Amino acid sequence: MIYLCRHGQTFHNREGRLQGRSESDLTPLGRAQAGAMGELLFDLVRRDPPADWRIVASPLRRARDTAETIGARLGLPVATDERLVEIDVGEWSNRLREEVRGENPHLHGDDAWGFHAPGGETYEAMMARITHWLDEQASEPERRLIVVSHGVAGRLLRGAYAGLSRAETLAQDIPQDAVYRLMAGQIERFDCAPIAEHA
Repeated sequence: MIYLCRHGQTFHNREGRLQGRSESDLTPLGRAQAGAMGELLFDLVRRDPPADWRIVASPLRRARDTAETIGARLGLPVATDERLVEIDVGEWSNRLREEVRGENPHLHGDDAWGFHAPGGETYEAMMARITHWLDEQASEPERRLIVVSHGVAGRLLRGAYAGLSRAETLAQDIPQDAVYRLMAGQIERFDCAPIAEHA
């Protein structure tokens, strides 16, 4: 069983900047979202002994910080795995999303537009590393994992798990205040309690 989370809101998210592999800290709202995911997961996993669960995160700081907050609530350490890292958006890293889209009108309406970044990662390469990680977990079906990753990486992970097409995979929602349970070939979404606005 896997519980999959996206990191909380970052300053780049709030500004509409493409992050990719670059670092951006959690905003106050992002830290509150991480805390809310920790509370939700505490309720979801409390039927099982905490020692049965492991937390693994992307090594990027925003995912690690979210995972550490969740881990503190559950009393669990956090491990990292490079395969869970976000898409590499190459030369578009740190640029405003709307600026990039304005310069590339031919990509409007293309859910895969982020994979067209000069020097960036392709859909096929990213799906290969995500699928490799997922296949490794499938070899131990009794594993209980809490995974903290990213928007695009989370989409691909859910898409690979559910056997979705490329279009279906990229059309999925990427909330920062919800948790997905991947179990027995099914995906179920659990929303966090509402969070008050933060400065």
